[in-house]
Amino acid sequence: MKIAVICANGKAGRLIVKEAVSRGIDVTAVVREENRTEAKMMLKKNLFDLTAADLEGFDAVIDAFGVWTEDALSQHSTSLKHLCDILSGTDIRLLIVGGAGSLYVNPEHTLCVSDGPDFPEMFKPLAQAMAKSLDQLRKRGDVRWTYISPACDFQADGERTGKYISAGEELILNSKGESVISYSDYAIAMIDEAVSGGSIQKRISVTAE
Repeated sequence: MKIAVICANGKAGRLIVKEAVSRGIDVTAVVREENRTEAKMMLKKNLFDLTAADLEGFDAVIDAFGVWTEDALSQHSTSLKHLCDILSGTDIRLLIVGGAGSLYVNPEHTLCVSDGPDFPEMFKPLAQAMAKSLDQLRKRGDVRWTYISPACDFQADGERTGKYISAGEELILNSKGESVISYSDYAIAMIDEAVSGGSIQKRISVTAE
């Protein structure tokens, strides 16, 4: 299996690469500068400059792109649109490192985590930008996409337990009543989905056990 990880030098990207390499998967790190991952192969290119030819031959492309400053938040939509456009009509899977703010908290799917009174005001613009990109992604019937939302407490330096709970569009809590997952365990879920998952054109979510 051949996987490309875009924005592989980021915190999530590096751990996703590490997990894939540990399983013997053929991994290419797509980075703007030097390769700081465990991948032996790299493609030095900006996401927005990628072409269909660059991604030809991969079984899956994992999008670990992320920006947080308010002036750049629109890039969550524009970057995803670009990747969808160059993968349009192919069999290559596109898996996206998503956000938790857009997870639903009611069966009617009318309220999201970010609508809650305790959701931090400072994170609302990011949550809204990522929700918008997801809404646009749902309209792409020409791409084999999967959007994977982490738990609300997404811990960059959290412990790798090797276990996680997979769910759908609604927020779920673990046995401790928590919505939490480490980047390392999220990486396991991401590679599991890339290798054997069947969640085509769906948003799924993961949390720690």
